[in-house]
Amino acid sequence: MSRWNPFPFVGQYDFDAQRVKTAWPQLHLCDLEPLPQSTALLQAWALFHSGEFQKACQAGLALGLVGLNVANKATCVYATYLEDNEVTRQALFMEAAQRAEHHISQEPQNFNAYYLHAYALGRYSQSISVAKALAQGLGNTIKTDLEKVLKKQPKHVDAHIALGSFHAEVIDKVGSLIGAMAYGAHRETGLELLDQALKLHHAATAGMVEYARAMLMLDGEAMLAQANLLYQQATQTTPLDAHERLELELARTELAD
Repeated sequence: MSRWNPFPFVGQYDFDAQRVKTAWPQLHLCDLEPLPQSTALLQAWALFHSGEFQKACQAGLALGLVGLNVANKATCVYATYLEDNEVTRQALFMEAAQRAEHHISQEPQNFNAYYLHAYALGRYSQSISVAKALAQGLGNTIKTDLEKVLKKQPKHVDAHIALGSFHAEVIDKVGSLIGAMAYGAHRETGLELLDQALKLHHAATAGMVEYARAMLMLDGEAMLAQANLLYQQATQTTPLDAHERLELELARTELAD
């Protein structure tokens, strides 16, 4: 494994196993990951929340099946926000997707294995182009995975965000008619899912950013003012950990653009 780029705000979010355990309900409000029972797994998550994404991935992989969620989440977050080589980014997303697929085969009731499988494939799809990914059949896999998550965990904020974004991305790339007929994608459904995400967690930075992106994809300039308002609100949140800080920085970038 080549060395990953460092988290640019190192030292600002220092977690250890005990601090992660204490803050777990707040840190995992969006993904509802169950509180780990082992100190080793808590420590892997502490590395993740501190921004030590490569170390978190390695620590998770060393733990076997129980560490796959933290390993895959660390990989996806790193690849999304910090990896600047497109080929490497795509490879990381596919590695995470393959590990998550194995995880699903071994623990079919692990809802975040489905979520991370969909998340990795979704980010991979954006990297290679959504249209190309749809042609490869990835769209239906992503949608099915996320719908399974919401069936198991109706209050899974991240799944609402990802599925809402899926509907918007598909319609943006293939249009409303083909999107509905071929992929079951609908404008109203996408916006409702994103709206529900913010009802479940009003300070979800990722929810605000993705809602704004969806508005612009679906309605363009007509929604620019509302999208910018969401970006502004996202920049005013207080990050709890390294992941949320990266989401806030993305919101700042989008607002500047």
